[in-house]
Amino acid sequence: MAEANSHTINLALQGGGSHGALTWGVLDALLEDDGLVLEGISGTSAGAMNAVVLAHGFAQAAAQEKHPDRARHLGRALARKALTEFWEGVGTMGSMGKMFWGVPLSGARIMGVLNQFLSPYQTNPLNINPLRQLLTQVVDFDTLVHPAHAEVVPKLFVCATNVRTGRGKIFTGEQVTADAIMASACLPQLFKAVEIDGEYYWDGGFSGNPALYPLVYSTQCRDILLVQINPKESDALPDTAGDIMDRMNEVTFNASLLAELRAIEFVIRLLEQKRLDPERYKHVLMHRIDGGAALKPFGASSKARADINLVQQMFGLGRELGQRWLHQNRQHLGLKQTLRFNDNAV
Repeated sequence: MAEANSHTINLALQGGGSHGALTWGVLDALLEDDGLVLEGISGTSAGAMNAVVLAHGFAQAAAQEKHPDRARHLGRALARKALTEFWEGVGTMGSMGKMFWGVPLSGARIMGVLNQFLSPYQTNPLNINPLRQLLTQVVDFDTLVHPAHAEVVPKLFVCATNVRTGRGKIFTGEQVTADAIMASACLPQLFKAVEIDGEYYWDGGFSGNPALYPLVYSTQCRDILLVQINPKESDALPDTAGDIMDRMNEVTFNASLLAELRAIEFVIRLLEQKRLDPERYKHVLMHRIDGGAALKPFGASSKARADINLVQQMFGLGRELGQRWLHQNRQHLGLKQTLRFNDNAV
């Protein structure tokens, strides 16, 4: 696209197990657009994995190309390649019977029953997580946190939940390590808490899925595109133990996001009413791709699957959603928000 049609945006990537492959498809569509410049990415759990793999592609490009524009162009291609390598790796391991979503198959077979009575300190004492090995194979974390041209690589904000305080912790800059990503994706029913600098962390979905405030306070860009993959609503009343637990998890992992969206809506309304100083408060323009609605037919249990057929199906669905959003809403970037707060959006 022409430079005149260039826009800077932030991305907020929600977690949701293997449903994160839908976000991969969305990102693949967005990265095809040479006019989109990514300033910041906030991600949680699978969203954090997508964020760090994407940023790794740009860090690789910055090491190869000195000119920022050429580095960004190359970065889009390398980011798409890295995301493909990561998610095809997930699908391959799942199809070969090595794991479900991050869980070795031997543990996955019994986790549905035993995790009601036993903790991962008993069922997974070695804390085995095949995703960590795959992630470190794909991502060069040293190059990522020490890029040749920092302005080319999107700023990363990875959310995990501090077990002791219950508060969200945002890892950014040099704090973005493999440990930080695995902490963001640490479901306490399946994995031991991740220790970082003497503190222990669980999945960031409990405190920010994803966290929006780092994009508000730590970037210049006004546009935030949220890729949401947890359904907001349930059409049927859950009446089995499994369905009740699935819906409880959906509600829990959307709660912090909904609270932040309500706060943003409140600030926007006060700014529009000229009751807040626009020099002190940022007028955010919110946008959303609602993957949760598209994923309803798959059911919450499919988040734990990781076979290549599901991963590719999610990717195709995500690309379609990303392309549709670009067609319908790209022209509004920098001008107005496209997420309508008054249509049951929050």
